[in-house]
Amino acid sequence: MKPVLLVKNDPFETYGVAVRALTSAGVDVVLVDATDPQAPRHTLEDLSGVVMFGGTMNVDELDQHPFLKENRELTREAVARGVPFLGICLGAQMLARALEAPVRRDDVKEVGFEPLRPLPAAAEDPLLDVWSDGDPVFQWHQDAIELPVGAELLATGDRVPVQAFRVGDAAWATQFHLEIDADELELWLAEVRDLDLKSAWGKSHEQMRAEAVTHMAAHEAKGSQMFVRFARVVAERAG
Repeated sequence: MKPVLLVKNDPFETYGVAVRALTSAGVDVVLVDATDPQAPRHTLEDLSGVVMFGGTMNVDELDQHPFLKENRELTREAVARGVPFLGICLGAQMLARALEAPVRRDDVKEVGFEPLRPLPAAAEDPLLDVWSDGDPVFQWHQDAIELPVGAELLATGDRVPVQAFRVGDAAWATQFHLEIDADELELWLAEVRDLDLKSAWGKSHEQMRAEAVTHMAAHEAKGSQMFVRFARVVAERAG
């Protein structure tokens, strides 16, 4: 089976639980740092799936970050060809924009663990049914997605209406960071060590660490399950 491409959009992205979950399910992975202009570019002919990770930039900042245009084209092509695709945070916004749906700066800032509200459609979904109502999922975003035409909403939140959706039977998007683990959270917090997170985002470094003590282990387990299920979809479609 051809490998799954994992695309990171920030140099400090570590892919969290994704690599070990996918490889444990028998899937080979190729890691690409999209911010590196020297990084090899892959075509869908060489791949059995794509996972697009988050980033600190806005999805429409194409002039400042030219790699976003390449990522959007790759995303659009994956959907058109039925190549399994999973977009996370910026990757979710990438899927929406590839399908001409708006992504806008919102008044709501979500950070840390917030409750997920899966909809009835999620109970029949091959990926999202690992989550239950009220499960705390990790967030860090201020951009809001409008549901693309033809997409099915799978989960919402208490303050953000689009938390997960599916396009067709092989493309998924989650606004929340299903991939994050404890080690990656510490790296992210280190990146903003000099920022007053409480004033900027509503939760301090200490609050986020305290939430992680309570919720991270279960979050890692369910995030890993979701990647394993994505691997199953990849394997089934690869034949």
